[in-house]
Amino acid sequence: MHAFPCGTPILDFVGTLRARRNARPLEMLTSPESLEAWFRESGLVDSGTACRPSDVAEAVALREAVHALIAARLAGEDYDTDALDLVNRTAGEPSAIPQLTAEGRRVQATPEQALSSLARQAIDVLSGPEGSLLKECSRPECTQIYLDRSRGGRREWCAMDPCGNRVKAAAYRARKRASTSAPSVAAR
Repeated sequence: MHAFPCGTPILDFVGTLRARRNARPLEMLTSPESLEAWFRESGLVDSGTACRPSDVAEAVALREAVHALIAARLAGEDYDTDALDLVNRTAGEPSAIPQLTAEGRRVQATPEQALSSLARQAIDVLSGPEGSLLKECSRPECTQIYLDRSRGGRREWCAMDPCGNRVKAAAYRARKRASTSAPSVAAR
């Protein structure tokens, strides 16, 4: 099961490689089935996309290109030209097409169409007003990038559970340790 805390599917897609700075990051896209599940769970498509191992490799390449562009934006650096080329080339392919049925909206797509839709979302986020809302989770072990749509733009974590809870619990424990190790006022 995949997590979707980031505010838009493309950022959740980038987050399918978790704990990027750890010695052993956690890869969530490990098989065609996991990629298909991510497409479906994200709401990008409504049914299976018949992914192949080569689609997983293409998805990971797109994810890493988008991450490189977002990291450059956050750092105020120039975009990597190879990452730009890959995102733009992928976005140039036909995207997923929603259809209206008697039951409501339905989206079916090939893996290529789903990836094109994600590349287009990346372009929209990085080139539009939401680009200024991009933040990286402040929990050191987490590397999720999210859109901070909070009032005042003061959100610090990708999600309260688990990141916010872990940071707050660690701060509480540190305060408790500091208060028990500090000499009391009455003892002075």
